[in-house]
Amino acid sequence: MPRIPLIHQLIASGFGSGYSPIAPGTAGALLAMLIWWAYATLLNASHLVFLCTLSLVIIFTVLGTWSASVAEKYWGKDPSKVVIDEMVGTWIALLAVTSHLQWGYMLAAFLLFRFFDILKPLGIRQMEKFPSGYGIMADDILSGIYSLIILYAYRFICT
Repeated sequence: MPRIPLIHQLIASGFGSGYSPIAPGTAGALLAMLIWWAYATLLNASHLVFLCTLSLVIIFTVLGTWSASVAEKYWGKDPSKVVIDEMVGTWIALLAVTSHLQWGYMLAAFLLFRFFDILKPLGIRQMEKFPSGYGIMADDILSGIYSLIILYAYRFICT
């Protein structure tokens, strides 16, 4: 049986986090949060953190859609090993967090994203109907957007 090309395996599996035997989606989201925290710690300026996060979202949405499409051919429809979508969704939610010191917002971004990703309310499940990698990525992108909206609304109302 042919093997998935290594580049697609690495990207689709979220650099291997999708191979977690327990909750691979959560493992991918946690890795995304750790990556975000690492560069947010180094950059320290909120506009640079935002631009870096936005860059990751754009780059890995494109690469993730491509690699998820390839992965489906080897691993079947919407395989649990594909977690690049969870990583992108987490980074979208983290766009609302301006500093690595905002632990409450970081935790809220993670929890809100996982809530929307797992329950799939408000049209999120419909996104899975898109073909191939588009469907794999779209539901998590929308979950991230909903999380981002809630975090920005909270920030606007409460601060």
